[in-house]
Amino acid sequence: MPKKVVAIVGRPNVGKSTLFNVLAGEKIAIIKDTPGVTRDRIYADCEWRGTSFQIIDTGGIEPVSDDIILKQMRRQAELAMDIADVIVFLTDVKAGVTQSDEEVAQILRRTKKPVVLVCNKCDRVGEPPPEIYEFYSLGLGEPYAISAGKKLGIGEVLDAIYDNFDNIETEIEDEDTIKVAIIGKPNVGKSSLVNKILNEERVIVSDIAGTTRDAIDSHFKNKYGDYIFIDTAGIRRKNKVYDKLEKYSVIKAKAAIERANICLLLIDATEGVTEQDEKIAGIAHEAGKGIIIVINKWDLVEKETHTLENYKKRVYEKLAYLSYAPILFISAYTGQRVNKLYELINEVDKNNRFRVPTGLLNDMLSEAIAITQPPSDKGKRLKVYYMTQVSIRPPTFVVFVNSKELMHFSYLRYIENHLRKQFNFRGTPTHMIVRERKEK
Repeated sequence: MPKKVVAIVGRPNVGKSTLFNVLAGEKIAIIKDTPGVTRDRIYADCEWRGTSFQIIDTGGIEPVSDDIILKQMRRQAELAMDIADVIVFLTDVKAGVTQSDEEVAQILRRTKKPVVLVCNKCDRVGEPPPEIYEFYSLGLGEPYAISAGKKLGIGEVLDAIYDNFDNIETEIEDEDTIKVAIIGKPNVGKSSLVNKILNEERVIVSDIAGTTRDAIDSHFKNKYGDYIFIDTAGIRRKNKVYDKLEKYSVIKAKAAIERANICLLLIDATEGVTEQDEKIAGIAHEAGKGIIIVINKWDLVEKETHTLENYKKRVYEKLAYLSYAPILFISAYTGQRVNKLYELINEVDKNNRFRVPTGLLNDMLSEAIAITQPPSDKGKRLKVYYMTQVSIRPPTFVVFVNSKELMHFSYLRYIENHLRKQFNFRGTPTHMIVRERKEK
């Protein structure tokens, strides 16, 4: 059985992200005193009284708005409420009951789901302020007084959430689940790809650059396997990262790469590989993640003879250090070749966690040395004794030699290339470490 789900909803700027971070126990959601900062659903695990459950932070609900982002934020909150078992309706006691609160309360009553009404910004210890009694008029039961910023009254809210759970079942995380981060600069179609995969409006899609500010986890399972797709905020050039909010989004995108097993590097087919694409790819490469280069919007490119082959060649020229990464041409808009992703993800993940038996590894090494002798310098020749694999994700190997100074990077690259030739490490970087072993 899946974990119970709790959605935190409410109008903008009442403190939903602050409460979410308190419950999650870490700084996950962006916090800024600007309405509309949290635009997409954010997930995190929470535990109370020995029970694990999932909490969702949503974009603030604006019941009536012509703003395209605010309209989609309302849709996001409604989607969160659809899958939630318990809903926490957060209000601002200092602002009192607003018309928006009344309209949101009507939406919540229609869900027929248990609602925990919470009044935030009650910053004094002791009796709740008299203003809290006004919130009984919303018809959602007893309001709980809290201060998310000062962490007051949180236990009572968690008890109320817990009391609404019925037949709780905890979920054991499946080790076979592959975490896939979708990375790239803004407006290359990351959110559109997630939506096509999930076949639902899971993440906001618009033509406004920078729409996705947080990294969103989407669980997905099909005949190919079990996946968690992480849609990340588009990483902009440093000279375009002006405000703190945008800088924090870049940090979160990098953190999403660290959490992932596989990274899908999305590139706009109409623009080709840019300098920013190279930098983003470098982050994933240095993190040791499996990488698939995904050329999106391929349906917009005029095709001629050898167009695809020539495009691949230009990509590898720009991303020479990703020569191991496969390239897939898709259209997230039409769905063209999107279904090819799953088997490719499975292959790359398998290679990223592949462990070579020590015997086979040293047979490969002996063969490589026999074909090309180790270099020498000033009459002293490099001796390569043996290799061993010390870790996976990425596959990491230690090469023992008589002198690290004699191990030229070109010969180490030769051994690595021979390793790749013998064992299929398509889609994953490998890490080579050189150590000296004193001769007896």
